[in-house]
Amino acid sequence: MGLEKNTVPFAGTKEQETALLQVIADHKDDKGALMPILQKAQEIYGYLPIEVQTIISDELKVPLEKVYGIVTFYSQFSLNPKGKYKISVCLGTACYVKGAGDLFNKLEEKLGISDGGCTPDGKFSLESCRCIGACGLAPVLTINDDVYGKLTVDDIDGILKKYE
Repeated sequence: MGLEKNTVPFAGTKEQETALLQVIADHKDDKGALMPILQKAQEIYGYLPIEVQTIISDELKVPLEKVYGIVTFYSQFSLNPKGKYKISVCLGTACYVKGAGDLFNKLEEKLGISDGGCTPDGKFSLESCRCIGACGLAPVLTINDDVYGKLTVDDIDGILKKYE
């Protein structure tokens, strides 16, 4: 997976930066401080764009490559913002064999984003996941807390319309 330019411009506030600098100051001298600082930073911003990683790198005097390596290694961290409506398509075995891959491809095409992406207006983000435990409803997708099952590609337009 190549490094893709984020489609949503970074819009961090002064308040967020102040909160981040405070978190760093509070943990700076702790052994193993990087993980808890990254977790708090993601709580503050909702994701960890390169701008936030750079602040953490500079303040902790840790190479940016190390920060980036940790952020990209752990699935709990996101390099991209999440949309107001988080669409997650199950690509687990049961869903996949019943056509979830086609649903995912249709959503990528309709929204103009790929896995992990967010639409430029910040409305929708799209990600794949593995088994949400609703195999009897395969194929399944969720939008925030709403679950949609037994879907076909033809259902996608109607579902997206509910969120526009």
